[in-house]
Amino acid sequence: MEFNGKSVIVTGAGKGIGYATAKMLAARGADVIALSRSASDLESLAGEIGCRTVAVDLADAAATRRAALEALPADLLVNCAGTTALDPFLDVTAETFDMIYAVNTRAPMIVAQEYARDRVAKGLPGAIVNVSSMASFFGIPDHAAYCASKGGLDALTRVMANELGRHGIRVNAVNPTVTLTPMAVKAWSDPAKAGGMLARIPVGHFADPDEVAEVILFLLTDRASMMNGVAMPVDGGFMVT
Repeated sequence: MEFNGKSVIVTGAGKGIGYATAKMLAARGADVIALSRSASDLESLAGEIGCRTVAVDLADAAATRRAALEALPADLLVNCAGTTALDPFLDVTAETFDMIYAVNTRAPMIVAQEYARDRVAKGLPGAIVNVSSMASFFGIPDHAAYCASKGGLDALTRVMANELGRHGIRVNAVNPTVTLTPMAVKAWSDPAKAGGMLARIPVGHFADPDEVAEVILFLLTDRASMMNGVAMPVDGGFMVT
């Protein structure tokens, strides 16, 4: 039970990778503080793992900061919440771009600020994992706003790692390929589109949420004590083809 006695904030815990991460952390002894927009998802998760929950719309900056403060104190942080919209570049609206950036990039910054301020004030070490995407490395059609938001999250991760590492707080990102979550089903339901992506993954399948959660948990542990500022692909080899 490697997380016994550890409290972990997980944003986006109601679905997908966040849900898998919260369940895996709880199974390994952690006390989870789950953040999600959906109160019903949080109620269901709490019934499964007995976690504390905070319902929040992470597109709202002020509400996000209040939720982060409510979730504290915590030993570790996983910024997993994310959203997307599928638009050709020429059709992306400013409103869509701002909404995706608010959830995928600004919210992790706000939650991490409050978490790190608390740890630094107390002189305590910590670890943050930001869940990014391989979309930060590639120009995927119809994903202009999403790719930009995840590229921004990777850049933010590097700055956080540089500044917070000096306070004993490591910060890393994981960058999964298509992961079989509800959001991925929305984006990759077209077999013709999915087939081209799948053909470039040497292991021959898209990721399962648990496969990503295992990497997240590793980066939270002291076994990853020299990993700081990494954007780690969890992509079955997509980037080497």
